[in-house]
Amino acid sequence: MNGDQGIFVPALLGIVEGLTEFLPVSSTAHLLLAGHFLGFNSPGRVFEVLIQFGAILAIVVVYFWRLVGIARDAIARKPGALRFISGVVLAAFPAALAGVLLHDFIKTVIYETPLLICVMLIVGGIILLYVDQLKLTPKYTSIYEYPPLLCLYIGLFQMLALVPGVSRSGATIVGSLLLGADKRSAAEFSFFLAIPLMAGAFGYDLFKSRDMLTSELGLAVAVGFAAAFVCAFFVVRYALDFINKHGFAPFAYWRIFVGAIGLWGVLLFR
Repeated sequence: MNGDQGIFVPALLGIVEGLTEFLPVSSTAHLLLAGHFLGFNSPGRVFEVLIQFGAILAIVVVYFWRLVGIARDAIARKPGALRFISGVVLAAFPAALAGVLLHDFIKTVIYETPLLICVMLIVGGIILLYVDQLKLTPKYTSIYEYPPLLCLYIGLFQMLALVPGVSRSGATIVGSLLLGADKRSAAEFSFFLAIPLMAGAFGYDLFKSRDMLTSELGLAVAVGFAAAFVCAFFVVRYALDFINKHGFAPFAYWRIFVGAIGLWGVLLFR
């Protein structure tokens, strides 16, 4: 990490994280590419993972009373709540397992390959655009209707997001749409699915990288965390209405644009 950059670059990266985490554009790709071109490099990519906790906190705050209601219904053994919780656990399991097993390879190889990240942004954008234009007839319009097998299949799609540029929310949304969900519930399910996965990734990386944490890095993480929280709070509040009205095409075009610009920059300055 370049100490001359002060808190400006960490704050900027936190804004990028908050704006992109819950949209199908790959927040990790945006963070890694922005850090690459800004000359920002945290040891073991600790910064990029830890500031995601700000986005987690934002979604917990926005959905706090709904989460309380789900927990209350689960304690009362209401079938809908129990099915929803078990569905989230099933969907989170494949990516969580693969993330632990491939952690070092992902961090030291894939995260350090900006060319691959740009290509995946473009390819993912084309796929998202294609799926968004399909005339699909949804079978599920509520996240509480998702059967366990559907959730497991969505979790398998989510494993693709271990490659930066694919997008965690993008992979789950595309999988959900192809498997019979409507656009709004697909996006909402990706929101809830992010909570255990991102919290787990935060805790795991914090433990593995505890020796790398310094006061300088701690300050950068705190600044990025705060910026990510504020931006993610507004994204979560208004994203579903935007998706319901405009679909996923705007995000697909944005992915292709960022991937193309990034590809140009990587090839020009390599």
